[in-house]
Formats: sequence, C-alpha cells, structure tokens
Amino acid sequence: MKKNLLFATLVATSLLAGFSSCSSDDDNSNQVTDDNVVADDQSALSLVNGVYSHWQPLSSSFSFIIELNSNKLTSFEGEENEAGPVNSRFEQEPTTWYQVKIFNHLFLGITQANEAITTVTNSYKAGKVSQAGYNAAVGKAKFLRALAYLKLVQLWGEVPVYTEKGGSTTDRQSIDNVFNQIVSDFTEAESLLKDYDGDPRIPSKQAAQGLLARAYLVWGDNPLSQAEVAAIANGQTDPDFTKTDSRLEKAVEYANKVINSGKLALDPEYNKLWGREYESNKRHTNEHLFTIAHDGDKKDAQGNHQTHCSWTFPFQNGENGEGYSQNHTEVSDDDLYEDWKREQPNDKRLAETYFVAIKNPETGKIHHYLSPFYTPINGKGVDQSYDNAENLEITQNSVDRIEIRYAEVLLIKAEALVQLGRNSDAAEPFNQLRTRAGIATVSAPTFEQIKREWDYEFTYEQFSVLNSYRWKDLISSVRKVANYKHFPNDWKTSTGNTYTADQEAYFTKIHNHLRAKYTNVRGKHYRQPIPTGLKGEVLGISQNPGY
Repeated sequence: MKKNLLFATLVATSLLAGFSSCSSDDDNSNQVTDDNVVADDQSALSLVNGVYSHWQPLSSSFSFIIELNSNKLTSFEGEENEAGPVNSRFEQEPTTWYQVKIFNHLFLGITQANEAITTVTNSYKAGKVSQAGYNAAVGKAKFLRALAYLKLVQLWGEVPVYTEKGGSTTDRQSIDNVFNQIVSDFTEAESLLKDYDGDPRIPSKQAAQGLLARAYLVWGDNPLSQAEVAAIANGQTDPDFTKTDSRLEKAVEYANKVINSGKLALDPEYNKLWGREYESNKRHTNEHLFTIAHDGDKKDAQGNHQTHCSWTFPFQNGENGEGYSQNHTEVSDDDLYEDWKREQPNDKRLAETYFVAIKNPETGKIHHYLSPFYTPINGKGVDQSYDNAENLEITQNSVDRIEIRYAEVLLIKAEALVQLGRNSDAAEPFNQLRTRAGIATVSAPTFEQIKREWDYEFTYEQFSVLNSYRWKDLISSVRKVANYKHFPNDWKTSTGNTYTADQEAYFTKIHNHLRAKYTNVRGKHYRQPIPTGLKGEVLGISQNPGY
C-alpha cells in the first residue's frame, strides 16, 4: 500500500520517549507491508492487535483535553506553561502536547488499521486466512478505525478521511462525510464481529452497536461546521442548538439492539465499576461494554495514568504532619461536590465521584479534601478496589480504561427519546440509572434532567467537553465557574477560611485557573487546534478557525 504524506510524517516522528509521567509515551508501532506476513488466522489477528499500541498511550491523555476544557477540572501538572495547565486555562495551541499526541496517535492507528485490512484481505483471498479469521481481524480493525474517526470528528471537526481504498491525508472532509465513514465502519464491524461474550477488551457486535448509538446521537445534534465555528470563533456566545431527528431515531434503534440482546446489564453496585479488581468484567456483571486493556508501564504501549494523574501525591495535603503537594489534575472547586450534594444528597454516585475524606491505609489517619485543605479528589481516578490501592496503583498504572459501558447505552436512548419529544418513553431507561443510584425516579425526564444525569453518572469519564459541543453550551457551562467560591478576587476573606502559606498558594492557582477559564473560553474552543506532528512538523491540514 502506498504510504501517504501524513503517514510518512507520523511514522518519522512517532518514536518519542522521556516525557513526564502523565505524558510518557512508548510507541511500539511496527508497520507491515508484506502481505505474506499474515499466514493464518492467529497472525491476522495479531497484526490488527498492533493498532492498540496507539490507543493505550491516550487513555489518560483524553482527560487532559475533554475534562480540562470544562468547568469541572483544572491541572497543575508541571509549570503553568506546560500542556495540562494550558488546556485548563483554554490556552491550547497547535503545539500543545495533548492535542499533538491524541491527533497523531489516532491517525497512526487509522493508518495501521488500513494496512492491516489490506494485508488480511489479501491473505484471505489467497486462502491463508479462514472466513472466521477474516471476520475477527477485519471487524476489529474497522471497529477501531471508526472509533478513531469518531474521536477525531468530535474534537477537531472536519478531518481528512483515508482508508485502505485511498483518500487524502491533508484534505479535510465534511462532517457528514466523516460520519458516513464512521457509520460504514461500525456497521461492517457489527456484521463481522461475534456477540459480546463477557470480555470487554474484545470488540463485539454489541460494542459496535453501542458506539453506533453514540455516533448517531453526536451526529444527530448537528456538529458545527467550519463556517459556523468561524462565525463565533472570537466571541463568548454559544450557537443555537439544533438537531436532526432521523439520526436520533437511529441512535434509539442501535441502543435498542444492545438492550434487546440481553447480554449487558448494570452492575448493581456503582462503586464496583472502577479499579484493578473490578476491571474487564471480573465481577461478571456485564456493564463494561468495551475497554482499552492496560497491564502497566513498560508492558503495554503505556500504562493508564488516570489514577496517577488524579492522585499524584497521595495524602500530601498538609494534614497529619505530611508534606503538601499538588496533583496533576484537580477538581475545579468545592462547589461541584457541594452543589450535587444539595441537589441529590442520597445519590450513591456522589461519594465515588468526589472524595472528600480518605483514610491512609498505611497510617490509619484521615485526610480531608475540602477547602481550606484542598479541593475534592476525582474519585473515579483513584483505585480503591484492593488493599492499599491508593498508594500502589499510582505507580502501577494498570487499570483498564472504560470506553463505553451499558449505562451510556441507556442514557443515549433516554436522551434521544427526549430530544424526539418522547419524554415518557425515555423514563424506563433513564430510571434504571436513577434506581441504581438510590434517587427518585421520574415519569417523563426533561432535557435538563437528562443533561444533569450525564454529570451524575459520567463525571470525569471523558464526556464533559464532548457533551458541551453537542448541546452547544460550552461557553455558558464553562462560565459557571463565576459562581464558585474561589472565583471572586476577595476569595481569601469571602470563603471565611484561614489559609496556611501552602494552602493559599494552592487556592491562588485555583482562583487563577477559574478566572482564566471564564475569560479565555471562546467560540473557537468548539474545536481543538489542528496540531503539528509529533516532532513539530507541519501536517499540511488547514487550521481550525481562531487558532
């Protein structure tokens, strides 16, 4: 297969090492061009499995765009001019590392999937690979390619589309063309892959259906075109929300396919969904639908640093004679916890999402995470599934990342039905989540209740900015930080707290990031900047408006 400009640039720049922990990168990509390498079913599947080497480095990196570009998360990773704090303050540029890393690795994965499809297909035609082997390998490759394009179109809008059949790596395609490719790939994956068998690390028919439901929901909410972003790029006014009902109907259709398969279910215990001992359906409850496998640094392409980044310096909040340090990612302010507690005090999900007091398993001492000590901890980023996990997992980085779970399928169906005006029909899938959470059910959820349910169920699970893009409320949602207790310039007195020097330095950063979010967010942030290559090369793709 002829190599194209973007592929050549990416491969030439992909071998990077030596980044700090949350940014570290071990690229194990090996491109195969010899059709004879695939001699049987096993080697066909092994070839496609190489695509995962471009997904594993991104597991925590997604949060450094999707969650930091919101009102919910800030970052003190390194100096203030480094990639985490830059995203936290809406100051990202084409050279900002997380944008560079995600964009390039997704296209590297697409390129490797394209080559694998060609190679496996040729071996299948030559009689070296069985029909079952072809289905498993090509189904997985198209599944991963569709997922990559879905991430790209959500974050960057119009992007180049190229497959094993050709296409340009520099000419940006329309939003509809990108989604047509996504739907085509997921639909073919659905037909090729086997039913979900309880192992979410393996793409399945139901995983393809669930992601088709997600894709149609995103597409149904009419992603902004390049021209529409350009029209609002420099302002602080959100565009109008619009939708396309025919696509929302497809979201319901594919969600129903997953639901009616009878193969997935909600885990009865919400707090058992995260952590090494609960990952990859070890509880056999079948809520994890598709996950990215991790077995730790130096063993896979990169360990999942989500735990490390959320819990960088365990128990060093200045209490109990311990030192004081700042985590790589921080909850933006106490209000996110306190507002939820006031709205739904009995919600079982609250304590898992925001940790406000934790016992150190080594000392038995309690550490608190509300001002003036700290802000709450992102609980979903802290493994509590085995003894002493809080201290051990920040160096293991071996928790799998959940890409989609059954709860999302239910909420996709509920939201699509509400957008279609069928609010009473949405109650059944919607209330399944509320019942598990221990909060009141409703007879006909409103759109605002649906939006809040995404926060209750999925906060810090890499949905925040993507949902704001869909709902066209990015600017208004980010500017909610003006209501947070550390936003006012007189926060040192208005909070009623007394701060030590370390605490004052910490909350000064919180204050500065909140002010920056409020001031800097613009219409252009409905898109991420088209980045450079991994070593700063220009990729030849036209830039998004405002950058």
